Amino acid sequence: MKPLSDERELLKGLANSDKKAVETIYLENFNTVQALIINNNGSTDDAKDIFQEAIIVLYEKVRSGSFELHCRIKTFLYSVSRRLWLKRLQQQNRYSAPGDSLEQVVTVEEYQEAHEQRNAEFEMMEQAINHLGEPCKSLLEAYYLQKQNMQVIAASFGYTNADNAKNQKYKCLMRLKKIFFAQYKNGNDDE
Repeated sequence: MKPLSDERELLKGLANSDKKAVETIYLENFNTVQALIINNNGSTDDAKDIFQEAIIVLYEKVRSGSFELHCRIKTFLYSVSRRLWLKRLQQQNRYSAPGDSLEQVVTVEEYQEAHEQRNAEFEMMEQAINHLGEPCKSLLEAYYLQKQNMQVIAASFGYTNADNAKNQKYKCLMRLKKIFFAQYKNGNDDE
């Protein structure tokens, strides 16, 4: 998961029209929007148009100065793109025979529900990781996010060998799993 501070830096860069920030936002998010559009009767050109409109919406909000993003950039852009695409589909449907693409709209909504569920699970996982504590949090990040091998992790964390580091990683994963599923269970009980 991308640290929030990195995302804030990207938003600052976007607000200042920093080319590198814009490129990074594009590279990290376009494929998700493209998959949404193509899976819902659109083309790559449609995806480019919709994504560009979503970037403009984000840019204008960030430039306003009072905008606070309470989710990941990816979630925001996906949500805006989804709304824009649904609107475009509905406009196209006005001029087609009734019922021609009603199933496509339902498919987009079902896809969005699944996406929102996945986002909620990612947020719960991030909370679980934050509750995990050290050294587990750093060890798991070193292995899964930074793609370090066990020898490097053993040396960094002071374990006698890679097998000990691997055992500790396993214990940390089990602890994370326990925290996550406790939160997941409590989150689903509220509904």
